Amino acid sequence: QVQLVESGGGLVQPGGSLRLSCVASGLTFSSTAMSWVRRPPGKGVEWVSDISSDGDNTDYADSVKGRFTISRDNAKNTLYLQMNDLKPEDTAVYYCAYENREGTIVESQGTQVTVSS
Repeated sequence: QVQLVESGGGLVQPGGSLRLSCVASGLTFSSTAMSWVRRPPGKGVEWVSDISSDGDNTDYADSVKGRFTISRDNAKNTLYLQMNDLKPEDTAVYYCAYENREGTIVESQGTQVTVSS
């Protein structure tokens, strides 16, 4: 059974930083491209960032480019999202996710990130 367990969310002031972690089990993590997505309050899901299975290739939404960094440690089955210079519009529930062989998007339980003074 696949499990994606997140940690690292919280309340931070504008300009602050947070690092999200997502530990995966039940899948061949080192062969799986991963993503971060988020759901702002009252809005739909937004794609944030992708990383290839080997970590060599990454992509970012324009809204977070230059502020967020996605990375992974395949030895630890862990995905990360380093978020710097956070803005109030980054407030959302953040999910790590991947697409399984059946084409279904599998998401973590989500972690709340709130950026407010």
